[in-house]
Amino acid sequence: MDTWDLLLQIVLLLLACFAAGGVMAMLRQSPLVGFLLAGLIVGGPGSFAIVRAESEIEGLAELGVALLLFSLGLEFSWQRVLGLGTKTLIVGVLQVLVTMAVFTLLGLSLGLGFASSVACSAMITLSSTATAVGVLADRALLDSPMGRNSIAVLLVQDMAVVPLAVLIPLLGNTSGSGTMLPRIFGIILAGGGVVAALYLLLNLLAVRVMKTRSIGQNRELMVLLSVIVGLGATWSAHAAGLSPALGAFVAGMYLGNSPFALQIRADVASLKIVLLTLFFGTVGLLADPVWMFRNLTTVLALAMMILTVKVLVVAVLFRTSGTPAGTSLATGLCLGSVGEFAFVLGGQAIDAGLLTESHFNAIVSASIVSLILTPTLITVAPGLAAWLNGRVNEPLDGSSRQQLAKQQCDCLIIGYGPAGRGAGTALTHRAEKVMVIDLGAEGVRSAHAAGFHAMQADASSGEVLQHLHLERLKLVVITVPGFHDSMAMLQQIRRMAPNATVIVRSRYSLHQPEFLAAGADVVAGDEAEVGQALAAAISRQRALNPA
Repeated sequence: MDTWDLLLQIVLLLLACFAAGGVMAMLRQSPLVGFLLAGLIVGGPGSFAIVRAESEIEGLAELGVALLLFSLGLEFSWQRVLGLGTKTLIVGVLQVLVTMAVFTLLGLSLGLGFASSVACSAMITLSSTATAVGVLADRALLDSPMGRNSIAVLLVQDMAVVPLAVLIPLLGNTSGSGTMLPRIFGIILAGGGVVAALYLLLNLLAVRVMKTRSIGQNRELMVLLSVIVGLGATWSAHAAGLSPALGAFVAGMYLGNSPFALQIRADVASLKIVLLTLFFGTVGLLADPVWMFRNLTTVLALAMMILTVKVLVVAVLFRTSGTPAGTSLATGLCLGSVGEFAFVLGGQAIDAGLLTESHFNAIVSASIVSLILTPTLITVAPGLAAWLNGRVNEPLDGSSRQQLAKQQCDCLIIGYGPAGRGAGTALTHRAEKVMVIDLGAEGVRSAHAAGFHAMQADASSGEVLQHLHLERLKLVVITVPGFHDSMAMLQQIRRMAPNATVIVRSRYSLHQPEFLAAGADVVAGDEAEVGQALAAAISRQRALNPA
């Protein structure tokens, strides 16, 4: 297939995903469900076969999962991952082992051989990182107890992909079993080398490059560098024989403590959305809708069995570790799906002679049903957890307290030049409630020195503003000089924080009516002492209670 035919296939798949995702959104369901259904309808065996390049698109789509994990790594720095706790990570290891053991026994009871049962259990054990993380992020649940528990288990599962990928071919070739340990040992060494190399390259090179004025304040160069870092880490892990998504996550964690983490996350957001949409569409391409319909009872029964067993295993393990019952069950609901790596492992199992096409179709079909149900399960999980826990708040660890403190800021200053500093002066009595966003490192350092929370990012990005939980804000001060940038920020803030008082700096008086029409409460001129004018406007608005 030439380049233009492939481009047409990608456009057709994206168009189908857009249409189906829009229908799901109107029905108040996750668009991810629509993406899966779109792939099921337009491509693959037994469908309308409009899209016929699933193998070519699949490689591109896997980058979407990698960028998702890269963005997640930016949220979960090394300190936050360590803050998840040894207990939670041990539960993740036990989840893989216990779930595989349970499904191996079920396979034996259904008449499968031992090797085939292990192969099936390996496919089913892993949960969908892309679905779980995507829905948790959309519902702002990544920092909830069930979100943190789910992330810990998903990380362990991603690390288990490589050993499982080594195990399955060996199960089909017992004479080569003696090579298993050397191969795993080699992969561990390669993994250590990749982690060390990423640490050196990112911390000693990439972060320093970002801190230079010519790069850090240039939007185009920062976007390019962000994409290079994310995709470069993905390729490095793949070249070492590791999970590409895991390599991307490690790179994100290394950058998670840098002042550029939020901006990098925003820079890769658009590309991540497109590639993730392709990924879910290609998952749908793998299933045969005609086969699913003819064997619907079997598919639904298998899907329900998989969901029930996986949810119960996770819930019991977390409950045994001392986690409240509601949170344990909610975590299980997040992890009940069958993950994207099941299709890779299933292909290996067929090549090794461990599975028939019928077995593969059954597991793939049940997997897609579980993926379709997952957004709904995650949506109901918090309410169920609150009910089972008796609506008792759980204690937060140190990293969560820090994150919560940032989320509880009720005043946002965008731009920390002379005008921003003047506005900040009126808020020093309650600095712990103030967040500053500035595009330059110098402004961020000045804001930190004044006692404010601060981050280096481009506030004209909707991804950046969405990350800040603007619905909590009482006051927003926009001091950036450009009219178009200020207007874009004002319009987005008004949608996300309709009850906040918004003060906008306007360089020219002719723009004041436009700002007021767009929802600004106060427009301060740029003539004399802009900082004092903004500070006076803040006092007049009485947007904040005195400390």
